[in-house]
Amino acid sequence: MKQKSIFTIATVITLLLLNSCLPGGGNYAPDSPAGFFTGIWHGWIAPISLILGLFNKDITIYESFNTGWWYDFGFYISIIAGFGSIRLLRKKEG
Repeated sequence: MKQKSIFTIATVITLLLLNSCLPGGGNYAPDSPAGFFTGIWHGWIAPISLILGLFNKDITIYESFNTGWWYDFGFYISIIAGFGSIRLLRKKEG
């Protein structure tokens, strides 16, 4: 029972921290756009952004106020690396 409550508390804290860094939340503007490292972060949390975006129209997967190519590069690198690493977690059959 104690482990379950600790896991629940850790999950809630993690979700709150991730929620503060989601794209489309108003953290960026044309005079201070999201850059390369923000693109990496947004790519890693894209699945969470997608799910939360279903319930909140202000949350998007992609930050519209970005630096352009460098943000895109970071975003796509993390999407490919993040979803590609899921394959490493699978058990090999046969």
